[in-house]
Amino acid sequence: MIQRRKNSRNKEQETKLQKRVVQIRRVTKVTIHNKSLSFRAIVVIGNERGQVGVGVGKANDVIGAVKKAVTNGSKHLTNIPLTKSSSIPHSSQGIAGAASVIMRPSAPGSGVIAGGSIRTVLELAGVKNILAKQLGSNNPLNNARAAVNALNKLKTFSETANNRGSTFCVLCKYDLKTSLVQRL
Repeated sequence: MIQRRKNSRNKEQETKLQKRVVQIRRVTKVTIHNKSLSFRAIVVIGNERGQVGVGVGKANDVIGAVKKAVTNGSKHLTNIPLTKSSSIPHSSQGIAGAASVIMRPSAPGSGVIAGGSIRTVLELAGVKNILAKQLGSNNPLNNARAAVNALNKLKTFSETANNRGSTFCVLCKYDLKTSLVQRL
C-alpha cells in the first residue's frame, strides 16, 4: 500500500508540471561506412509556481528524444523565490558556456520581457514581471541553462538576514515602533 501511495503522489506531481519543447535538432554522426541520424531535444519543465528545470535528450526518433529530455529535466528541477508581484527579489546574472543572461525585477503589469529560450524558462518558472537580456551566444541550450543559473543565485531577504545572523527588520533598517507611530 505504501508503494501505491508514493507512486500516486509522483504521478500527481508529474501531471502538474508543464513541458515545452525549445528545440529539436537533427544530428548526424559520420562514420567510415555510413551516416547515423539521431535527434536532440531541449525541453523546459516547470509548474509556474517557482519550480523549473532544463533537460536534454538524444535518441534515434523525436518522441524518444523528447521523453529522455523530460526525464532529464525533471531530475534537475530547482526552486526559485518569487515576490508577491510574481517577480524576482533582486537582479541577477547567470553564465553557461559562452552565454550570459542578465535579469532584473520589473514593475507589476510589465510582463515578461525576454527572448528565446529565456522567455520559456521564466514563463514556466511562474515569473510574470521581469526584464531579461541574453548576451554572448545565441545557443538555446546555453541560454536556458544560463537563465536557470541566474534564477538559482536568487535569495530572499529573510535568507540573507539568516545568513548574516540578524533579523529581517535589522537588514532593512526597519523600526517597528516608529512605523507604528507614523501610521497612527
